[in-house]
Amino acid sequence: MRDNDIAVLAGQVLEHFRSSGRRLLTVESCTGGLISAALSDIPGSSDVLEGGFVTYSNVLKMSAVSVPEAVLLQYGAVSLQTAQAMAQGGLLNALDADVAISVTGIAGPDGGSDAKPVGTVCFGLACRTASPILVQCHFTGDRASIRSQAVQHALQMILSI
Repeated sequence: MRDNDIAVLAGQVLEHFRSSGRRLLTVESCTGGLISAALSDIPGSSDVLEGGFVTYSNVLKMSAVSVPEAVLLQYGAVSLQTAQAMAQGGLLNALDADVAISVTGIAGPDGGSDAKPVGTVCFGLACRTASPILVQCHFTGDRASIRSQAVQHALQMILSI
Protein backbone atom coordinates (compact mmCIF):
# COMPACT_ATOMS: atom_id res chain seq x y z
CA MET A 1 0.00 0.00 0.00
CA ARG A 2 1.41 3.33 -1.02
CA ASP A 3 1.30 6.31 1.32
CA ASN A 4 -0.97 8.06 -1.19
CA ASP A 5 -3.52 5.22 -0.96
CA ILE A 6 -3.57 5.54 2.82
CA ALA A 7 -3.95 9.32 2.51
CA VAL A 8 -6.97 8.84 0.23
CA LEU A 9 -8.57 6.42 2.72
CA ALA A 10 -7.83 8.79 5.60
CA GLY A 11 -9.52 11.61 3.71
CA GLN A 12 -12.55 9.42 3.12
CA VAL A 13 -12.73 8.60 6.84
CA LEU A 14 -12.62 12.28 7.75
CA GLU A 15 -15.38 13.15 5.28
CA HIS A 16 -17.48 10.18 6.42
CA PHE A 17 -17.24 11.26 10.06
CA ARG A 18 -17.55 14.96 9.33
CA SER A 19 -20.81 14.39 7.45
CA SER A 20 -22.26 12.41 10.38
CA GLY A 21 -20.92 14.74 13.07
CA ARG A 22 -19.02 11.95 14.81
CA ARG A 23 -15.58 12.00 16.44
CA LEU A 24 -12.93 9.28 16.33
CA LEU A 25 -10.29 8.01 18.74
CA THR A 26 -7.44 5.59 17.98
CA VAL A 27 -5.83 3.10 20.37
CA GLU A 28 -2.76 1.68 18.67
CA SER A 29 -0.09 -0.83 19.54
CA CYS A 30 1.77 -2.38 16.59
CA THR A 31 0.98 0.58 14.31
CA GLY A 32 2.59 2.98 16.78
CA GLY A 33 0.35 5.93 15.97
CA LEU A 34 0.33 5.55 12.19
CA ILE A 35 -3.48 5.63 12.00
CA SER A 36 -3.63 8.91 13.92
CA ALA A 37 -0.75 10.24 11.83
CA ALA A 38 -2.53 9.39 8.57
CA LEU A 39 -5.63 11.22 9.75
CA SER A 40 -3.87 14.20 11.33
CA ASP A 41 -1.74 14.75 8.20
CA ILE A 42 -4.88 16.15 6.58
CA PRO A 43 -5.79 19.77 7.34
CA GLY A 44 -9.04 20.10 9.26
CA SER A 45 -8.77 16.65 10.83
CA SER A 46 -9.22 18.12 14.30
CA ASP A 47 -12.96 18.40 13.79
CA VAL A 48 -13.10 14.58 13.54
CA LEU A 49 -10.02 13.17 15.28
CA GLU A 50 -10.35 13.35 19.06
CA GLY A 51 -6.85 11.95 19.53
CA GLY A 52 -5.07 8.70 20.08
CA PHE A 53 -3.27 6.44 22.47
CA VAL A 54 -0.15 4.49 21.57
CA THR A 55 -0.27 1.66 24.07
CA TYR A 56 2.72 -0.42 23.10
CA SER A 57 3.33 -1.99 26.51
CA ASN A 58 0.88 -4.06 28.51
CA VAL A 59 1.36 -1.69 31.44
CA LEU A 60 0.15 1.23 29.35
CA LYS A 61 -2.70 -0.82 27.89
CA MET A 62 -3.87 -1.36 31.48
CA SER A 63 -3.27 2.17 32.81
CA ALA A 64 -4.23 4.34 29.81
CA VAL A 65 -7.21 2.46 28.39
CA SER A 66 -8.18 0.14 31.25
CA VAL A 67 -7.44 -3.22 29.62
CA PRO A 68 -7.95 -5.72 32.44
CA GLU A 69 -4.79 -7.53 33.47
CA ALA A 70 -6.80 -10.77 33.47
CA VAL A 71 -7.52 -10.33 29.73
CA LEU A 72 -3.83 -9.84 28.98
CA LEU A 73 -2.83 -12.84 31.09
CA GLN A 74 -5.47 -15.16 29.66
CA TYR A 75 -5.46 -14.15 25.98
CA GLY A 76 -2.25 -12.16 25.47
CA ALA A 77 -1.67 -8.69 24.08
CA VAL A 78 -2.40 -9.88 20.56
CA SER A 79 -5.96 -11.15 20.79
CA LEU A 80 -9.47 -10.15 19.85
CA GLN A 81 -10.28 -9.83 23.55
CA THR A 82 -7.46 -7.33 24.07
CA ALA A 83 -8.40 -5.41 20.92
CA GLN A 84 -11.97 -5.16 22.20
CA ALA A 85 -10.86 -4.01 25.65
CA MET A 86 -8.51 -1.42 24.10
CA ALA A 87 -11.25 0.08 21.93
CA GLN A 88 -13.87 0.08 24.66
CA GLY A 89 -11.45 1.43 27.26
CA GLY A 90 -10.32 4.18 24.91
CA LEU A 91 -13.92 5.15 24.24
CA LEU A 92 -14.68 5.31 27.96
CA ASN A 93 -11.63 7.51 28.55
CA ALA A 94 -12.45 9.97 25.76
CA LEU A 95 -15.74 11.62 26.54
CA ASP A 96 -16.05 13.43 23.21
CA ALA A 97 -15.33 10.43 20.95
CA ASP A 98 -18.16 8.45 19.37
CA VAL A 99 -16.02 5.68 17.85
CA ALA A 100 -12.71 4.10 18.83
CA ILE A 101 -10.53 1.87 16.64
CA SER A 102 -7.87 -0.33 18.21
CA VAL A 103 -5.09 -2.39 16.72
CA THR A 104 -2.69 -4.82 18.36
CA GLY A 105 -0.45 -7.27 16.57
CA ILE A 106 2.91 -8.75 15.71
CA ALA A 107 4.63 -6.72 13.01
CA GLY A 108 7.91 -8.64 13.21
CA PRO A 109 10.42 -9.56 12.27
CA ASP A 110 10.50 -11.30 15.67
CA GLY A 111 7.88 -12.03 18.31
CA GLY A 112 5.71 -14.51 16.46
CA SER A 113 4.83 -18.05 17.51
CA ASP A 114 3.08 -21.03 15.95
CA ALA A 115 -0.20 -19.88 17.48
CA LYS A 116 0.33 -16.20 16.60
CA PRO A 117 2.78 -15.84 13.72
CA VAL A 118 4.31 -12.56 12.59
CA GLY A 119 1.62 -10.70 10.69
CA THR A 120 -1.18 -11.54 13.13
CA VAL A 121 -3.10 -8.33 13.82
CA CYS A 122 -6.31 -7.89 15.82
CA PHE A 123 -8.67 -4.95 15.43
CA GLY A 124 -11.46 -3.65 17.62
CA LEU A 125 -14.03 -1.06 16.68
CA ALA A 126 -16.15 0.31 19.51
CA CYS A 127 -19.07 2.65 18.91
CA ARG A 128 -21.31 4.30 21.46
CA THR A 129 -24.40 3.31 19.45
CA ALA A 130 -23.59 -0.22 18.17
CA SER A 131 -22.03 -3.53 19.14
CA PRO A 132 -18.25 -3.81 18.85
CA ILE A 133 -16.71 -5.20 15.67
CA LEU A 134 -13.71 -7.49 16.10
CA VAL A 135 -11.47 -8.77 13.29
CA GLN A 136 -8.26 -10.79 13.20
CA CYS A 137 -6.09 -10.65 10.07
CA HIS A 138 -2.88 -12.30 8.92
CA PHE A 139 -0.75 -9.96 6.84
CA THR A 140 2.45 -10.86 5.01
CA GLY A 141 5.61 -8.96 4.22
CA ASP A 142 8.20 -7.11 6.23
CA ARG A 143 7.50 -4.97 9.29
CA ALA A 144 6.74 -1.81 7.30
CA SER A 145 4.39 -3.69 4.98
CA ILE A 146 2.50 -5.36 7.83
CA ARG A 147 2.05 -2.03 9.59
CA SER A 148 0.92 -0.34 6.40
CA GLN A 149 -1.61 -3.11 5.72
CA ALA A 150 -2.87 -2.78 9.30
CA VAL A 151 -3.40 0.98 8.87
CA GLN A 152 -5.26 0.40 5.60
CA HIS A 153 -7.47 -2.27 7.18
CA ALA A 154 -8.24 -0.06 10.19
CA LEU A 155 -9.26 2.86 7.97
CA GLN A 156 -11.48 0.56 5.91
CA MET A 157 -13.12 -0.75 9.11
CA ILE A 158 -13.84 2.79 10.22
CA LEU A 159 -15.42 3.56 6.86
CA SER A 160 -17.75 0.56 7.24
CA ILE A 161 -19.72 2.11 10.09
